[in-house]
Amino acid sequence: MSTPIIQWYPGHIAQAEKQLTHNISKVDLVIEVRDARIPLSSSHPHLKKWIANKKHLLVINRRDMITTQASEAWNLWFKSQGQSIWWCNSKSGAGVGLIKEAAIRLGDELNERRKSRGMRHRPVRALTLGFPNVGKSALINRLMGRKIVASSRRAGVTKSLRWVRLGQSLDLLDAPGVLPPKLENQTAAIKLAICDDIGQAAYDVESVAMAFLKMLCDIEKAEGIVTRQSLEKRYGFSIKRNGSDAHQWLTSVANTHTSTDLRRMAQKLLDDFRKSLLGPIALELPK
Repeated sequence: MSTPIIQWYPGHIAQAEKQLTHNISKVDLVIEVRDARIPLSSSHPHLKKWIANKKHLLVINRRDMITTQASEAWNLWFKSQGQSIWWCNSKSGAGVGLIKEAAIRLGDELNERRKSRGMRHRPVRALTLGFPNVGKSALINRLMGRKIVASSRRAGVTKSLRWVRLGQSLDLLDAPGVLPPKLENQTAAIKLAICDDIGQAAYDVESVAMAFLKMLCDIEKAEGIVTRQSLEKRYGFSIKRNGSDAHQWLTSVANTHTSTDLRRMAQKLLDDFRKSLLGPIALELPK
């Protein structure tokens, strides 16, 4: 099975990155949002350059889509890296209150510094940053307590930067998901495609679905998580332990479920994963 090639850099994201570069000097705090299923692959490679000496709040969204064991493993790993993290589920609102408190707390620290320098108190300016479709706009809506920005489970809904005010203490800048000009790490790019954190125009659905099947088998071998049983239970066909029959498996399942339409079956498999119909699955775990 050949590795799918993934590359996507639509015009509105290129424009958004220019706007982001222009506006980032105006913000005090960067709220970075990542996907719990792929917390390393959903970290933007240019992040360190962008945040520089600004306050950084790392939010890992979709906590409900991975197991407790996986989140605990990531807690230990990030702690070992000296990084504090905040888990949330922006769809249900779980954990959002703690994120709001953390952002306001960091804002208070910044204003104390301003006060000590004889500067006036002002709302803290925070930027939400992350790949497309990791849940930035949904998080802002939860922080606001109402729908204030467009939000959808697909990439590319937010197309321009917009400021929204959260009470008297925090101004939030909602930015479009930003991709690097080139996706150098194709393994990470495949995971972004599987999790729907990159536009579908970037990849071939069948190739990504087969890469996903192989990845599930690799996860099972490495971690002892029974993912193949989940596939067999949902679709009625077993797959080899090493995933070498991914194409044959997809073809057999398509014959039963989508009238031999391989592409439609590949899309269904990815959609089922994205809706957690295969159960909570972390595609990345700390080594």
